[in-house]
Amino acid sequence: MNTIRQDALTIIDESIKSVLPEAAVIKALEKKSFTGDVVVIAIGKAAWNMAKATKTTLGDKVSKGVVVTKYDHSKGPIEGFEIIEAGHPVPDENSIKGASKALALVENLTEKDHVIFLISGGGSALFEKPMEGVTLEDIMDITNQLLACGADIVEINAIRKHLSAVKGGRFASQCGKANIYAIVLSDVVGDRLDAIASGPAYPDSSTSKEALGIVEKYKLQVADHLRKILNIETPKKVENCETVVTGSVTALCEAAAASAEKLGYKPVIISSTLDCEAKEAGKFMASIAREIKNSKTSRTFLQPPCAVIAGGETVVHLTGKGKGGRNQEIALAASLGIEGMEDVVLFSIGSDGTDGPTDAAGGMVDGKTSERMRSANISPQIYLDNNDSYHALKASGDLIITGATGTNVNDIAVVLCK
Repeated sequence: MNTIRQDALTIIDESIKSVLPEAAVIKALEKKSFTGDVVVIAIGKAAWNMAKATKTTLGDKVSKGVVVTKYDHSKGPIEGFEIIEAGHPVPDENSIKGASKALALVENLTEKDHVIFLISGGGSALFEKPMEGVTLEDIMDITNQLLACGADIVEINAIRKHLSAVKGGRFASQCGKANIYAIVLSDVVGDRLDAIASGPAYPDSSTSKEALGIVEKYKLQVADHLRKILNIETPKKVENCETVVTGSVTALCEAAAASAEKLGYKPVIISSTLDCEAKEAGKFMASIAREIKNSKTSRTFLQPPCAVIAGGETVVHLTGKGKGGRNQEIALAASLGIEGMEDVVLFSIGSDGTDGPTDAAGGMVDGKTSERMRSANISPQIYLDNNDSYHALKASGDLIITGATGTNVNDIAVVLCK
């Protein structure tokens, strides 16, 4: 009989496999016919996998391609493609190099030609060309400020779109009259197409007024010349792009539920739009575990064995100087809430296999996690306050390390109760 932690690992493995992009990309391509010159631009953490599936499906119909993905996310050469790895979550010189290569591929296309645009999460940082008058250092600085203050991904992208020459519909405008077919793997709660990778080929719903409002809300340090550029409006109409969404966090949650059910747990998906602070999400999920395990009434919405599932994307408000990510912070916060409980496990992971600037996908905790930390001379609360979830979970043996998965559809947190 499997242990509860083994069951959790099975759910992680099966749910991630269910949202790998290759099959969905192939299905989307089979619906279309392509004429003229066909070029492929793939951006994001799943870009390599999506590009490989496209090349395998279309073969010689693809004349050239560019893949721009995160460092260590490429899995080798693809015939006819240039592969560039770049910075995430903060853009770097290779982000600009990748965008420049993509723009060079599309600059001479006509209305007879096609651009297959493969978009996955992470594209906002990985695919960048600053507006005239904006430097990479400007964008890096503002991105770091936004990440540190706890801004959500929609707010972050609203700023980045207005400082970029390829975001917020601006890449589509640089493709001239070429036909763009965008295949999107969603990492944004609600699947907002103008927010995924900052919507490079989709009309932008954010406005300059909103972008400047975010600057004021978080008291960002923004130079006057950048404020002027934030006042330049992004395209509100894109007529040369057809878009299809192939995967999302909803599918990830449903796959986790199916896996849990096979293992004998009654699953309940309580949300696929979780978007609060990470430590608050951890406390909330722990409170659900306590209710299930300690309740003396049959009115509790679930009885063990059960699985409570939440998907979405939380944020971390940096107050300390530690190392970690939002999923690790959820797990560390939850470890305090389930301390001493038996037959309870909580895990939280990023579907892309990376959580913050770490090599971990997330964390898995149980009723003895906090005890193991204290045995290693680590105070879970002090480490949580210092945003140092990585080192706390490493000391207790509770990091989840999967490596790059090849997909990216937000995060998932699951409480298992036996």
